[in-house]
Amino acid sequence: MKIACFILSVLLSFIGNAATLHIGKQKQFSSINEAIRSANAGDTLIIYSDTYKEGNITINKQLHLKGVGYPVIDGQNKYEAISVKADGTVIEGLKVINTGSSSIEDIAGIKLYGVKKAVIRNNILDNTIWGIYALQAENCTIEKNNITSYGKAEQQSGNGIHCWKSDSMKIIANKISGHRDGIYFEFVTNSLIWRNNSQKNIRYGLHFMFSNNDTYITNIFKNNGAGVAVMYSYNVKMIHNFFSENWGDAAYGLLLKEIRDSHIEGNYFQRNTVGIYMEAASRIEINKNLFSNNGWGMKMQANCMDLSVSQCNFMSNTFDVSTNGSLVLNKFDGNYWDKYEGYDLDKDKIGDVPYRPVSMYSMIVEQNPPAMVLFRSFITTLLDKTEKVIPSITPENLKDSYPRMKPFDL
Repeated sequence: MKIACFILSVLLSFIGNAATLHIGKQKQFSSINEAIRSANAGDTLIIYSDTYKEGNITINKQLHLKGVGYPVIDGQNKYEAISVKADGTVIEGLKVINTGSSSIEDIAGIKLYGVKKAVIRNNILDNTIWGIYALQAENCTIEKNNITSYGKAEQQSGNGIHCWKSDSMKIIANKISGHRDGIYFEFVTNSLIWRNNSQKNIRYGLHFMFSNNDTYITNIFKNNGAGVAVMYSYNVKMIHNFFSENWGDAAYGLLLKEIRDSHIEGNYFQRNTVGIYMEAASRIEINKNLFSNNGWGMKMQANCMDLSVSQCNFMSNTFDVSTNGSLVLNKFDGNYWDKYEGYDLDKDKIGDVPYRPVSMYSMIVEQNPPAMVLFRSFITTLLDKTEKVIPSITPENLKDSYPRMKPFDL
């Protein structure tokens, strides 16, 4: 009991001694670095509106940096603006601009170095090659930041939010554009990506590599170079996201490569070259998604296994499903297909004959892409009608035995 009282008194003493330092013109301090040197752990630094050109600002003790009127931290195209090396640091209300570039190291607007429980929120990052960078961080929150870059090519660009070898990260309600990848996860586990808006990035709006047990929910990925990629990962939950306007020869709403044991539900894939492209994917539940106005709703390579596609709406796609093999070890059941021409004599809202979503023409195009020039020609219509009567090329076991007669309310 005495020990507990002693610890409580120490904590109360610490809280009571926390100070507020003011930085700006005619304030207590004119320099952020000077204020950091004078501050004690637990202090709050109020930074007033001005432009601060102080090279690299390193935070090596637990501090709360709070901007008033979005003071500008200018990296002068030379420096990493803010380096965080203390657990529990909070940075909010700053405008970070013009960080340096290097071919040797990743210079960021705000970089977290092996810290825990840091919070980076409500900041503006502009013209930062790497925006917010978390290196071996744990249980940190990156929230409501506006991150903009102006990259022209992948090689000269960095990522908006970059997390490497981190755990239990929370990436929430950020706006990101103009980077190589909007959000990048590599070796990141048990983390949440929620309500972010990642648009007009050079490569991917979101990119996963070797990152397991993560969830991304209610994000917008629009008009990115190649959409979203999830690679070499397992147990990833993708729920209620919007994938749209990702056009190009190698563009997808969502690319899944060597991913397993994952769940894709309630997403909207609209106006992409390919809604979902899957290669060596296995044991994935794809439920209650909308595929509309895509070139291909879904492309699955023959090396995909145990995929389950159910209660999805396929509407106004050029091709609903395409594959490059004759043996398909995946299941389609109870989806709505606007191209279905069957009937429902027993009025149970389920078609009485199976629907085969892979057309002969789509198989021909898969093997011979130049055949797309025949799209909408009489010969392609004749081929598909013939294939329905006498199946020969399309996979025999790729069919929806219980096609819905009306679309689902998603």
